[in-house]
Amino acid sequence: MKRDAIETIQLPTADRQLQTYQVREPRVFAKPSKPFTRIAYAAAHVVADPWSAQEPWLEAAVDWDATIAYRRHLWSWGLGVAEAMDTAQRGMGMDWPASLELIRRTLEAAKYVPGAAVGCGAGTDHLAPDPQLGIERVIAAYEEQCAAVEKLGGRIVLMASRALTACAKSPDDYGRV
Repeated sequence: MKRDAIETIQLPTADRQLQTYQVREPRVFAKPSKPFTRIAYAAAHVVADPWSAQEPWLEAAVDWDATIAYRRHLWSWGLGVAEAMDTAQRGMGMDWPASLELIRRTLEAAKYVPGAAVGCGAGTDHLAPDPQLGIERVIAAYEEQCAAVEKLGGRIVLMASRALTACAKSPDDYGRV
């Protein structure tokens, strides 16, 4: 389907200005005619105010309606959602409480979508990497996030740990964790 006019959108730049971007003609894809034999997970991003994260005293202004609508769209294509695992969400923009809220809202929305699959990231991103941290604290951090995801009824996907890499002394430490 051809559009009459080429559309543009305004994108933020590093100097807090807006830049016009000309959108290309979209490709046309057909939804699968039958369910996939395997689950393919999409690492969906959140929809947020692009400038709020640059101000450390403000929390990211997540547009929850648009964020969950995008997850519903992914499910409609037969994809699962790999939630709260993307670096834009974990350790680079959203803290653990905001990530847990994202997981909660996604799991709630998934209840109303037949066959919706969600894998929820659990890690140690609420710990600052520190060589003096200790393996026991890393284990406790994983357990804390896993318990929070399980309490919501989520399926856990363990994420890599910057805290573990900072304090591990040997391969045995990784095995223990």
